[in-house]
Amino acid sequence: MNTGKYVFAQMMEYLPRYEFDKYVKKYNGNFHSRELSCYCQLLLHLLFGQFTACKSLRDICLCLKAHKRSLYHLGIGNYVNPSSLSRANERRDYRIFESLGYEFIRVVKPLYADANIPNVEIDAEVFALDSTVISVSIKLIAWAFGKYSRGAVKMSTLLSLRGGIPVDIKVTHGKWNDSNMLDEIEYIEYAIYVMDRAYLDLKALNAIDEAHAFFLTRAKSNTRYNVEEYLRIPEGSIDIKQDCSIVLTGRKSHSLYPKKLRMVTSFDSQKGEDIVFITNNFDLSAQQIADIYRNRWQIETFFKWIKQNLTIKTLWGHSENAVKTHLWVAICAYLLVARIKADTKTQYSITEVATILGVSAFDKTQIRELLKPDYPLFQNKNFNELSLFDDL
Repeated sequence: MNTGKYVFAQMMEYLPRYEFDKYVKKYNGNFHSRELSCYCQLLLHLLFGQFTACKSLRDICLCLKAHKRSLYHLGIGNYVNPSSLSRANERRDYRIFESLGYEFIRVVKPLYADANIPNVEIDAEVFALDSTVISVSIKLIAWAFGKYSRGAVKMSTLLSLRGGIPVDIKVTHGKWNDSNMLDEIEYIEYAIYVMDRAYLDLKALNAIDEAHAFFLTRAKSNTRYNVEEYLRIPEGSIDIKQDCSIVLTGRKSHSLYPKKLRMVTSFDSQKGEDIVFITNNFDLSAQQIADIYRNRWQIETFFKWIKQNLTIKTLWGHSENAVKTHLWVAICAYLLVARIKADTKTQYSITEVATILGVSAFDKTQIRELLKPDYPLFQNKNFNELSLFDDL
């Protein structure tokens, strides 16, 4: 049934408008604004640019100007010129959109609480921690220090492996140490935190253990330890070569983490090499530990999706505030699609949902009808493609 609403206007109904207005008031976002309010202009303009893949603020304003007769029905009102939008990006506090992002996380994460983790059957919450770097011009974005005198913006992310929903994000310059993120996280009791060797900070890992949570990471090749006990490897653990409890013997290492650790050695058939894990979890089987770590690919897929499917290849501003505003609006767009996918219970993947909604922004079909496939999805399914979300 045709409701008369554009698809873009229907999408905006999934925004937590009441909470957003509270954040605008908290950070005085509408101070001295006449036509360019945070919601009616700034947020909707930027979200429109994300979903329609506009490469610049000028492209956003050009597209909206061309459809000026439809702006009222899109919920945008009047279009503005690129300079006004640029000034708003530079001056409006990015924390408005950061707060909106965390509000989305609060709403969306429970929708995927029952999502399965591929090849792993456990009840605990499992999170992957990693970061991605966006290369920028150090001449244009002087605050974004990177390696080798280059510019870089780093986005550190804690991602729930149940549904691939980001739960904690920090945007910094490129030289910010990855392990610093471990000090920013509020650990959940009995949850499992999966990370690579860049986060092998023994003091922080000890803090995770004292919070009654679990960590799983890669061991460094120069790790010094003594084997306390060799653990039995159950039958059917094809990839597991060794499972043992260890104690670190390096003087500094032992002082930072004096307790027992578990070391699991697994063979990676794709790379043809052994992978050594260390964890403080002695309850899971060695095969479960290896399978949980393999699910780290979800956070790599999240970063790839953010970079390729949302418009952050060309940043819409140069100041730290403008860059963080752009990235948080991109994250809000991602979570908005995740919320629509969960609400409509569509079988389409998150990438397919975003693509359909983007090209249908000016269509008047109901979103539920738009996302209801008219054919079995396996007919055109690429079975080698990694899906970011499991079907609900």
